[in-house]
Amino acid sequence: MSASRVLVTGIGVVAPSGVGAEEHWASLLRGELSVAPVEGFDTSRHSAVLAGQVRGFVPAEHVDERLMVQTDRWSWMSLAAARMALDDAKYDPADHDPYATSVFLSAGSGGNEFGQREIQALWSRGRRAVGAYQSIAWFYAASTGQVSIKHGTKGPSGVVVSEAAGGLDSIGWARRALRRGTSAVLVGGTEAGITPYALTCQATSGRLSGAREPRQGYKPFDIGANGHVPGEGGAVLLLEEADAAERRSAPRVWGEIAGYGATHDAHHHEEIAPDSTQLARAVRIALDDAGVGADQVDLVVADGAGSPELDALELDALGAVFGGRATPVPVTVPQGFTGRMMAGGSSLNVATALLAMRDGFVPAVGNLDRPVPAPGLDLVQGSARRTQVRTALVVARGFGGFNSALVLRAA
Repeated sequence: MSASRVLVTGIGVVAPSGVGAEEHWASLLRGELSVAPVEGFDTSRHSAVLAGQVRGFVPAEHVDERLMVQTDRWSWMSLAAARMALDDAKYDPADHDPYATSVFLSAGSGGNEFGQREIQALWSRGRRAVGAYQSIAWFYAASTGQVSIKHGTKGPSGVVVSEAAGGLDSIGWARRALRRGTSAVLVGGTEAGITPYALTCQATSGRLSGAREPRQGYKPFDIGANGHVPGEGGAVLLLEEADAAERRSAPRVWGEIAGYGATHDAHHHEEIAPDSTQLARAVRIALDDAGVGADQVDLVVADGAGSPELDALELDALGAVFGGRATPVPVTVPQGFTGRMMAGGSSLNVATALLAMRDGFVPAVGNLDRPVPAPGLDLVQGSARRTQVRTALVVARGFGGFNSALVLRAA
């Protein structure tokens, strides 16, 4: 095996569609909508009332209670997903040099529930009511740090904050670390932004759906698109340098990270870019990096922001890259079923693409009823489609102008 190759050997999922990769995958194939009215607090004063929330997740089954009091829900999910990825790969960091394993997760909003609780205590009871753990539970690197501490890893680690593009960007960073000598890296990320304060912050973007009924909410590439519905959860993946994976006889290889590209719109961070030039460029960079032509891509897992203007720009970008094919490329947006999970969503889409490669099925675009025109593209509608997937492209965009693309190749 070439030392330049990067393999995915483990997957861990905590998502509205299920806890564990297989539960998530089965839900997508059944076409289940995991979006519902927000539970846990009163949303009567909020403009957005729908979300994809993780049900069936019992933190105490994954996180020691002593650690739970020090951390937020988003870190609980990352700890659980990281443990699942390591178990899936049968990789124990303790069996390796501590500097051989890294953790590089993405984050979009940090520890919302913990932070809001402590801020409320500060306002109502004064500074002595704020616990010491506030300083380590809310900030963006908390999950990376807690996963590293839990598993005793000391390789080069960090956190990337590029909103919904973060899951792919963490993989781009990890690939560089692996090529510089690190053997394995935990990547991806989770989010838990379904709290009063976090929901209010997200609403300021103007991109949330105000729909009251789940079927009227997040509708990527649909004529009725009216914004996205937030979601929580995500995925953590274990990446390994190919020679290192071979030396330890890794039991399974899900796929190869073949190419990666990232650009920025270089436009006002709160405004939508006037065209799709930089998004299309990110896709082309990833394809060139992988040595893959547009006609060789079997599946595109799109970003699907769920607003008419953003969806039109993405379809323009994909059309510019794939429009010349003899056969339109299949395009899906699984997040239409689960809600948009910021950094957690793009890493979950990578897991979904790898599952599609394994089983030869492509899930439909979530909650799509009346597709918008998409010349040269094949929006997968209705139900999962049997299609062999050898090469897949995952696209992600983050609020603020971030564009990322990742090419996956089957093992």
